[in-house]
Amino acid sequence: MRVAEFVIPRTAGDPEDAELIVYYFGSQGGGGMQANIDRWIGQMQRPGGAPAKDDAKTGNRTINGLEVSSVDVSGTYVAEVRPGASEHFNKPDFRLLAAVVETPRGPYYVKLTGPSRTVAAAVPAYEAFLGSLRFQQ
Repeated sequence: MRVAEFVIPRTAGDPEDAELIVYYFGSQGGGGMQANIDRWIGQMQRPGGAPAKDDAKTGNRTINGLEVSSVDVSGTYVAEVRPGASEHFNKPDFRLLAAVVETPRGPYYVKLTGPSRTVAAAVPAYEAFLGSLRFQQ
């Protein structure tokens, strides 16, 4: 379930805005951390259609006591248009930044996708957003 959705205005020359979405599926989550990281990586392809797995950068860190697993991958965005749809996006020169934030109430999922230049310009704000996350009972 989408908890929040933000539009990141496009950088000059990019074809569209980027979007940042925060998901929460309850205490049981929306699948395991690694399954989500792998699924997000699978939503991107290298030019020519090859998997982008070898290009993906993943990491783990602790932010304000919360364990955060992240991925950063670029290429052609080929995610399903809607969950379960047979139609897929075909958006070259895109970048996906995503994080699984583990909380006592279950994981939250943060996903930023958009044209590469727009996402690159948004990285400082994205990192500041992640850095501001705190869990309150």
